[in-house]
Amino acid sequence: MICVLLVAGHGTLLESEIKNEATGLYSHLVGIPKALLPGIGGKKILDFWWEVVNMRQLFNEVYLVTNADKYKYYERWATASDFPVENIINDGSTTSRTQLGAVADLELVVRSKRFNDDVMVVAGDMLCEDLNFDIAEVLKFFKFKKGELAIYYEMEEGERTESRGIVEVCPSTHSSGYLRLFSFRITKFYEKPSADVTESRLASVVFYCFQSKTLLTLGEYLKHYPLVEDRGLGKYMEWLINKARITVFGMKLPTGFQLIGQVDLSEYKKWLARYSSKQHGSAAKSITCRSYARVGIMGNPSDGFYGKTIAMTISNFWADVTICESKKVVLIPHPLNDPTEFGSLQDLHGISRKEGYLGGLRLLQATCKKFYQFCSEQGIALAKRNFTLKYDTNIPRQVGLAGSSAIVSATLKCLMKFYDLIDDDLPKPIRANFILNVETEELVITAGLQDRVVQVYEGLVYMDFSKELMEKQGYGSYITMDISSSPHFWLAYMRDPSDSGKIHSNVRQQWLNGDSDVVAAMKTFAELTDLAKVAMESRNWHDLSELMNKNFELRRSIYTDACLGQGNLKMVQLGRKFGSAVKLPGSGGAVIGLCLDSDNLVELKKAFQEAGFVICDVVPYGP
Repeated sequence: MICVLLVAGHGTLLESEIKNEATGLYSHLVGIPKALLPGIGGKKILDFWWEVVNMRQLFNEVYLVTNADKYKYYERWATASDFPVENIINDGSTTSRTQLGAVADLELVVRSKRFNDDVMVVAGDMLCEDLNFDIAEVLKFFKFKKGELAIYYEMEEGERTESRGIVEVCPSTHSSGYLRLFSFRITKFYEKPSADVTESRLASVVFYCFQSKTLLTLGEYLKHYPLVEDRGLGKYMEWLINKARITVFGMKLPTGFQLIGQVDLSEYKKWLARYSSKQHGSAAKSITCRSYARVGIMGNPSDGFYGKTIAMTISNFWADVTICESKKVVLIPHPLNDPTEFGSLQDLHGISRKEGYLGGLRLLQATCKKFYQFCSEQGIALAKRNFTLKYDTNIPRQVGLAGSSAIVSATLKCLMKFYDLIDDDLPKPIRANFILNVETEELVITAGLQDRVVQVYEGLVYMDFSKELMEKQGYGSYITMDISSSPHFWLAYMRDPSDSGKIHSNVRQQWLNGDSDVVAAMKTFAELTDLAKVAMESRNWHDLSELMNKNFELRRSIYTDACLGQGNLKMVQLGRKFGSAVKLPGSGGAVIGLCLDSDNLVELKKAFQEAGFVICDVVPYGP
């Protein structure tokens, strides 16, 4: 792989304003080439790029193309920066009227150095907002896609399309389990378009990777476009994508770029100050994200069987994850959930029997692993920043309130914020699939999509996981309902969930085998969910109560009492004794109920407490 740094442009506007600036504050910069002006952190702009690409394991050679007017400046820089002087190429131009254009400069390097390698091309006079992005990730993605590659970023408010190359991208998809991955191909490229040409705010900059075979088109392009104003790389990319129909993939960097050659002195100072402030502002700042427990109100467990469900996040219980920058990646064990010290062997036995052997640390680690893998495959280059992660949670363990997925969800939120990813990088439906994949693929936890969807969307959510939708788009139809249409539910759970039963049993295998009873039951769950949606929207709590009881009895008929476990059955029977509707909100260990008689509800709570269960009012959580 060859890297070419382009610094041959003639920045007449910025250079002129520095020369004529009245205060004299910038007199020491008079005549200095754009790429050698101060950048972020006090470094010269070109110093940053040289540090990024000065890796023999990545590039066979790095060439720098400049003009005759500024050649001596770059020669002096090269000797001071350990850059090979023989790799500086002088294109012979001395003014903007005689400049060759970036396409001709790139073709000059290819022709004069006679290499047959793939090439990365970068504008060496470009300010970069994030000094820590990983160039190795760019090259890895380029080699993985085996196509041309253009770097783009999401423009900030105030940036104008007329000063950028703007791309439109179309995701082509491939699936990995429930996780449908998107590889973004650039379908249109507009060089400095007016605002009415495209709605896209994705800006491409002079940061491209070309296969060696594609470099042959440089000569063809130059023959057709003799005018220097048509010889910018933006114009070439516009031609390559829109006319030559060459496949070009896009890779998003969660950072901004600003070409200094296009701005005046005030703009240069503004962008330098903006990017510098972001560098200082991001240092050592911790981020805490929270995800909530959920209750399945209707339709569960049909979410794993192309069914329909309604679920709701509740503010009674939550998981918090905190991330902050550090020298190494550190995952901190939770003192209660990831114990490494015990008071005695008996203490170890008791904790292990009740809590099991698997705490939350594995969830953090699996989420980080999957996040890196996802970003690598999606063409999202992450900054070279390390972090420390820790978590805390008050969600009762092993009672089916989605405690594991809450930790994964909160961890993912932290990682997205830490690396400046936005919702478009990981849309909500894909985010839910991602969380499920962490658990099912990485940790082999039996689970469905319901919990992950409601924890991503938050609030009261109706979910349709029909086979047609899942196979067509990789996710279901998710509708946020008015959370005020939720009645006053109560929730009870076991203090010791060891008798919560093996809820999933062999029902999945029966369903895969086409067992008529199981297949019919899953369709009935979906029908009950549609009826429950109508009941909740019309506030018909009597109908909703009957539907909740039907949901439980249907579940009981296919999973059997032996699988449900005596503890779950006891809670259901106890709730019904006081005229309450009762069902399981998750995999087992807890029940959710709806009691329409307030006097009975008081007695019901007492009875649950006296029977050794924990009971509380459900407090809905909406975003």
